[in-house]
Amino acid sequence: MKILVCISNVPDTTTKIKFNEGDTSIDTAGIQWVINPWDELSLTRALELKDDPSSGIKSVTVAHVGPATSEPTIRKALAIGADDAIRINSESSDAFYVAAQLAEVIKKEQFDIIFCGIESSDYNGSLVGGMIAEFLNIPSVSAVSGITIENSNPMITREIDGGKEVISISVPFVAIVQKGIAKEPRIAAMRGIMMARTKPLKLFEPLPFEPLTEIAVLEKPPKRAACKFIDAENPGQLIDVLQNEAKII
Repeated sequence: MKILVCISNVPDTTTKIKFNEGDTSIDTAGIQWVINPWDELSLTRALELKDDPSSGIKSVTVAHVGPATSEPTIRKALAIGADDAIRINSESSDAFYVAAQLAEVIKKEQFDIIFCGIESSDYNGSLVGGMIAEFLNIPSVSAVSGITIENSNPMITREIDGGKEVISISVPFVAIVQKGIAKEPRIAAMRGIMMARTKPLKLFEPLPFEPLTEIAVLEKPPKRAACKFIDAENPGQLIDVLQNEAKII
């Protein structure tokens, strides 16, 4: 079986975001780009499955929709352990556009299990995984927090209200992955970094899909109010603040 892990190229969470003139795009100057955290955990679990000879996983591929400037992030995924990579040479306009481009590549390359992080840490749309499954007309499973393969049969653990459920599913399918799929993201070793330089990276040109949405304007969240310190010996003032200012009691 073959696994595909869809990865996003996102700003590091410590990056201070600035907007370009007009507030319709992000100023990318000085941004440190990383693999989307949910995708990084997906990749880690995919590699753990491949490391188990009984799983039947033969290869792990990563795929990304983005320009050439995103290749360092793709190479990082290869350094972590992916066997090869795919880059669709286009800016990722919106979730529909990204899913459509990835689905066309998946049709050509034929993967058994497709991992998608539940969302990307930049736009938090939570849309791409489900859209890919619809384009391919295959099942998708959301809220996946665990996956094992027993006798070539994938067993998926997913979060539900008040507990967990374990389901069996046949391939191919899309797993929309959330926190818990792996304990910690796998770190690239020096040997992996050296090997990543020569691992294959296939380049596909985008197909003429039109995005369904566009960014009208970007806004930063309002600044937080200054902290108010209340003497521990004055509980009455604290109650007054919580009732009349914070309005939470």
